[in-house]
Amino acid sequence: MKNIPTLCEWAGGPERLEILTDVFYDKVLKDEILAPVFKTMSRAHSKHVAHFITEVFGGHGAYTEGDKGSHAIMVRHHIGKSFTEEMRKRWMELMIEAADETGLPANPEFRSAFVGYLEWGTRIAIINSNSTEDPARDDEPMPKWGWGETGGPYIK
Repeated sequence: MKNIPTLCEWAGGPERLEILTDVFYDKVLKDEILAPVFKTMSRAHSKHVAHFITEVFGGHGAYTEGDKGSHAIMVRHHIGKSFTEEMRKRWMELMIEAADETGLPANPEFRSAFVGYLEWGTRIAIINSNSTEDPARDDEPMPKWGWGETGGPYIK
């Protein structure tokens, strides 16, 4: 069996994912639909999201180790934010634009996995943002995403 690279490796590594989230959040802060939600975020937010995506895509564990994050913590950041479907769609559009602009691979296999993860994650964020109850367990594993298989903690 060949050594198949992780999505993180194929994307260009953690550094490329940090560039992606920097470009993305620059777009978000200029967007009339999303800026109101993100205008008070810390400058570190972009890097935390890059670390989260890096770990989900099979890269280093800087989110859980260095940032002291977890899947439960990420879920809790969204509770009660009342995201709408319009916001979700705009988030997706800007992230895909940022992926194009930052040179993430455009091959169908990578983009299918990348967009599949974004779809999954934004739909989970919508569910959690429209809840006032915390659905997360502290022992939930981080999602793991690969080349076509779903990798969320909700599939047993």
